[in-house]
Amino acid sequence: MLSKLMKVWILALFCFLAFSGTTLLAQNEVINNVRDALKTGSSRELSKYLNNTVEISIDGEKASYSRNQAEFVLKDFFNKYPPAGFRYVHQGSSKEGLKYTVGTYSYDRGEFRVFMLIKQFGGAYLVDKIDFNRE
Repeated sequence: MLSKLMKVWILALFCFLAFSGTTLLAQNEVINNVRDALKTGSSRELSKYLNNTVEISIDGEKASYSRNQAEFVLKDFFNKYPPAGFRYVHQGSSKEGLKYTVGTYSYDRGEFRVFMLIKQFGGAYLVDKIDFNRE
């Protein structure tokens, strides 16, 4: 009987670890792809990782947009401030499991501090909020 219980426990542990690894890979994929889109100023690529409705704040002017509207807002931002680079400064998770990142978006005349909140929707991780604050 103990051997059967041990097999069930090992199977449960294996399933948990497999799911945790998949979740971590999905989070990292989104974070890496968003980083690349910000580095290149690709609103089209970035929009692939946005929630259906996303809050965007640029220098304190905040609004919620559909994914399609957000793509145009970001395209305008990238046209006004063409990217010279982007790097993450900090990444973390809340107790509730929300993922957040803080980064620096560089353009030829300065930098923006970029805060992103990434949430899980179904099986996908998507950017729910993105703030650009000029430094």
